[in-house]
Amino acid sequence: MLTSVLSFTPEMAATVTDYCTKNSNDVSDNMKELWDWTVGEFEDADKMSSPLQGATMKFLAELLQAKRILEIGCYSGYSALAWHESTQKTQAEIITLELDPKMIAASRRTLSKYGLNDRVTLIEGPAQQSIENLTGTFDIVFIDANKDGYQTYVKQILDRKLLSPQGMIMCDNVFARGMTISTQSNPQLPDKVRSYWTECGRALDRFTSFCRNEPRIDTVLLPVYDGVTLIKWKN
Repeated sequence: MLTSVLSFTPEMAATVTDYCTKNSNDVSDNMKELWDWTVGEFEDADKMSSPLQGATMKFLAELLQAKRILEIGCYSGYSALAWHESTQKTQAEIITLELDPKMIAASRRTLSKYGLNDRVTLIEGPAQQSIENLTGTFDIVFIDANKDGYQTYVKQILDRKLLSPQGMIMCDNVFARGMTISTQSNPQLPDKVRSYWTECGRALDRFTSFCRNEPRIDTVLLPVYDGVTLIKWKN
């Protein structure tokens, strides 16, 4: 295959997603329940990770045997639940950051409802400030927050050496619904969110350039989900 991305219509992309989901490890009943609740509760629930992406997170956490996880952007707590479930063996400490009061309330509901408070700590407030107060290292850092902050957050993590020697940073939505690649790449994108994602795309284009030219790291941008950037320390 000469290219890395298959060309799908929206209908075929939905079919492929369904096929991959059915032929991958399933997420738990709790994750399904939370995903359905979030979709019914929030108009912008498309910002939440898909069930297939949730399964991917669990797979990676188990593979890396993560003992500490940091996520920047909690939303309704779906990814925090995935991290918690996949680190029963390591009893990982999970720290999640959130700024939006509405999503803080939703996340606290999730932590309480599903019994996550034993290992998940939700820190409220601006992520940049919260990161400055963190100590130790993390085996997984998951970034899914304001897109104009990605470069700042990654640079902070590197400068403060918060990523463990064998750790991985995973940044979500790097394609910004396609707007990072081209503002003409997604004609199906609704007009009411097009300007938002266009601005995100500009910020994330700068971010991908930063990652490619940062001498301390190795990086790969994967054409999966809405674009996922993986980062590790350079050997």
